[in-house]
Amino acid sequence: MLSTPITKDIDYEKVYEPSEDSFYLLDCFEEEKEYLETRFKTKVPFVTEIGTGSGIVTTFILQNILPDGIYLTTDINPNACKSVLQTVRYNCPSRAHLVDSSQMDLTTAIRPNTVDMLVFNPPYVPATEVPDIPITNEDVKWLDLALLGGEDGMMITWKVLNNLEEILTGDGVAYILFCARNKPDSVADKMRQRGWKVDVIINRKAGWEVLTILRFAKL
Repeated sequence: MLSTPITKDIDYEKVYEPSEDSFYLLDCFEEEKEYLETRFKTKVPFVTEIGTGSGIVTTFILQNILPDGIYLTTDINPNACKSVLQTVRYNCPSRAHLVDSSQMDLTTAIRPNTVDMLVFNPPYVPATEVPDIPITNEDVKWLDLALLGGEDGMMITWKVLNNLEEILTGDGVAYILFCARNKPDSVADKMRQRGWKVDVIINRKAGWEVLTILRFAKL
């Protein structure tokens, strides 16, 4: 079993603390290690994680799965952008130069069709609305943006899914996490109808919730 990255000196009142969903993503990439090594055997992959939080997922992939990749992580929360770099430097000091982080909305500032591997643990909790972006870095409401996904918890996730063809390279792949209330089976069916190969990598109970990680690749 591959080790979990260590986080240090992160303010979890402003940054999403690693939880079951975070650790399931680590399990997912441990299972996908051979698949990803084979898929990117002949290229240096450009890897992007949206909504990095503490940074343990990107750090884990860099540490154990794709050590020679080039990484650009994104988060609307500036505190998370700092945290991911801090976690990478603490766990992978010799590879920290391979990772950068940028405050942006999803992938809006990344050149289209350049991402080889996309990772997204979205704000999937259903809520009446998505919170407004806080004005200052000190605002504790930043954490709400990591959790609340609007109606059905899918408002933010569909923004990514609807734009997936413009985000990924031709042989790119995306890993996205869903809770049961997001209706991942229905999402998978809709994306297959659009020409995507969708595979269930993990489907597991986490406390009172069932979490699913789907892999999307273009047919």
